Amino acid sequence: MSKSIRIFEGRFGRVVLAEASAPGEPQALAEPLILIKHDGADSMVSIGGVQLPLTREDTVFANPGEPTQLLGSANGASARVIAYHPSVPWLQASFPAAFEDAGGGMFPRSREVIAPRIRQLADALAIEALNDQFLSPERLEFMLEELMLSVVETYVARRRAGAALWRGSRFADTRIRKALALLRARPNKDVNMDDLASQVGLSRSRFYDLFQICTGRSPRSYLDMLCVESAISKLSTGRTRIADVSAELGFSAQSNFTRFFLNQVGIPPSEYRRAASRTEPESEPDVDPASEPRS
Repeated sequence: MSKSIRIFEGRFGRVVLAEASAPGEPQALAEPLILIKHDGADSMVSIGGVQLPLTREDTVFANPGEPTQLLGSANGASARVIAYHPSVPWLQASFPAAFEDAGGGMFPRSREVIAPRIRQLADALAIEALNDQFLSPERLEFMLEELMLSVVETYVARRRAGAALWRGSRFADTRIRKALALLRARPNKDVNMDDLASQVGLSRSRFYDLFQICTGRSPRSYLDMLCVESAISKLSTGRTRIADVSAELGFSAQSNFTRFFLNQVGIPPSEYRRAASRTEPESEPDVDPASEPRS
């Protein structure tokens, strides 16, 4: 049995943060599914009749049409799980060659060792879902696009021809993908965009033009989103001082970081930390997070 904690729907598809304990019902899904455990007990899931572990070290994939069932943990203890059903048209718009097969070939394997960037994004997504009164649709879609870009780069590209994989994609330019990787590696407001353009072999003007085409954002706007994501992850643990978060993200003064966070999220970082520390999710009625939405 599973209880949904939060459900989000949009052009990106559907995301469910759920508490799973006892086995759910088998489902034959019309859309792809990505399962990532956030916290709680280690569990098992059946994909196409094969039982797979669902731990913090795993990313589990189901292709459209594959029978999928959450099996729960050995002792019935619960786990909080992110179940993401990406919209096929949304995927194909951003990654046409990678997801041109909307059937059994979308994801090469049912289970992969989770990559650090995907682990980071999944945890940030769960934190944001639990504090959804502060989560904007723009930030949610940004995280999901980052998640799918990481999935393509980490898993799909590893098992398919790299050059052909990016054909027709907004992310086809390797120089911009390199710039994105550099920004993700160290989100910091001190980043010099002229230096970044030089690092990837582009003039300043060409870099800004290509970056906007690729991501739909300016480099600074993209960096701001990465800084917010990083700040939320650090603040939610309760172990890092706000002054240290501010310094790590390159702000010259904590007051500047507070204004930035307030502008981006809607509340000061101290209030977000308090909200994150006391969040106890209220469960929705029983629902299988791996099931299709009712019409």
